[in-house]
Amino acid sequence: MSRLKLSEIRKSRRLQRTRRHFRVRNKVHGSAERPRLVVFRSNRNIEGQVVDDESGRTVIGLSTIAPDLRGFEAEGKNRKVEHAFAAGKLLGERAREAGIESVVFDRGGYRYHGRVKAFAEGAREGGLRF
Repeated sequence: MSRLKLSEIRKSRRLQRTRRHFRVRNKVHGSAERPRLVVFRSNRNIEGQVVDDESGRTVIGLSTIAPDLRGFEAEGKNRKVEHAFAAGKLLGERAREAGIESVVFDRGGYRYHGRVKAFAEGAREGGLRF
């Protein structure tokens, strides 16, 4: 994190999330046996990556704008949550195909609520353990 005044950090929601993410990252580390599942949420989409922190590489990544999810149609009221669940499930299935069974969940500074929670539950249903 660059040198910022505390007043600047308090003012910006993006910077507040960055601070929370750094706090989470001090405790959560991924390894080759148990990589880190990182979540990024924007207003429209949600992204997930399985990262091996020891080698510094992304094993698998998926977003709701992926071609496999482009034709997804939600039936309920909350389409974004259902889309996040489907993305998590697909990411979990792809991770299982790559030989990853267990991950460490990194919520990315977001609250474990709504789309982030749906993504995590979808990944669990896709076969990941965390």
